[in-house]
Amino acid sequence: MSSETEIRPFRVDMPDEAIADLRRRIAAARLPSKELVADRSQGVQLATIQELARYWAADYDWRACEARLNALPQFTTEIDGVDIHFIHVRSSHPDALPLIMTHGWPGSVIELLETVGPLTDPAAHGGSAGDAFDLVLPSIPGYGFSAQPTELGWYAGRVAQAWAKLMPRLGYTRYVAQGGDQGAAVTDAMGRQAPEGLAGIHMNLLVTALGGGAMPADTEQERAALEQTKTFRATGFGYFLEQATRPQTIGYALLDSPVALAAWMLDHDTDAYYKISRAFVDGQPSGNLTRDHILDNITTYWLTGTGASAARSYWESARAQALAAGQAPPEVKLPVGFTTFPGEIFRAPRSWVELGYPSLTYFHEADRGGHFAAWEEPELFATEIRAAFRPLR
Repeated sequence: MSSETEIRPFRVDMPDEAIADLRRRIAAARLPSKELVADRSQGVQLATIQELARYWAADYDWRACEARLNALPQFTTEIDGVDIHFIHVRSSHPDALPLIMTHGWPGSVIELLETVGPLTDPAAHGGSAGDAFDLVLPSIPGYGFSAQPTELGWYAGRVAQAWAKLMPRLGYTRYVAQGGDQGAAVTDAMGRQAPEGLAGIHMNLLVTALGGGAMPADTEQERAALEQTKTFRATGFGYFLEQATRPQTIGYALLDSPVALAAWMLDHDTDAYYKISRAFVDGQPSGNLTRDHILDNITTYWLTGTGASAARSYWESARAQALAAGQAPPEVKLPVGFTTFPGEIFRAPRSWVELGYPSLTYFHEADRGGHFAAWEEPELFATEIRAAFRPLR
């Protein structure tokens, strides 16, 4: 194998000084006065950040996260000039179906770690051995342990092309793909590009309904979803707009202040924010959205210095959309699975999903879980993935 396509083992080992510097910066943070409202309408609440910062500086153990990561097979390989980090867990079950799953923002591979067991060894988690997957969890370029792109053009479609090179490099001639949030955009692009070997896709965020185009509003469910998208654009769109237009500007705060980074990453959707806030302020985590797991993710961004480079992925996608304005994207002809979770930014109706994906073969409305469904409810999430891809085995 040439050096350009070499697959290299990888371990996480952050310097002690980097962790000490993180604690110093948390202790030195200057905080604003308390918000003047009783909810999150002015942004991340002071009590949430105060408790997060206290726990982060005093009780949180990054080395435990390193141990979790290093207990899994990790690798890097160069694709299109960028070193890509990925976790690759082969199932012990024969005929396991290869699956590449892509994380989102403000997530990372951290949000997917708890799904490794249920997906690679379903028999140990109440499932059938015949539903096992070989699992590939890459870090999007500019996120986490992947290198930061040094040239323009790394939008979701180019990431999709990189994944289509990664899977054959790992020896897979037939595989499936899954994604939520930014990962849904990458997986959608994979479905439209239809690279050789890709047998089907599954998503849990309907990116085709976020483009601003008119969506049907004939049924009560459609009208409810439409109101949720309007609410998101009116009151929850700040991070999206800033990263899509000025990622470098916010990047200075994200690289200089860990508290600013944490606040920026917490200010996502309302459901996830309140769940995370309760984990810190009230000691009531929602599933695996625990204090430690939340800080594992934030600390990964901090120690890798990827706050700005991750934000640029939104700018890249916005630029790509502008360049493609007026051009109909290729149709997805592969089998498509979709799961809608009740706490998602909007609960996509089946009619909307079929409009974007006429080849829909699996649709399910889960009874719990939100935007970070794989993180919050890994066992339920794995059950959805197994069901969605079962017909493709």
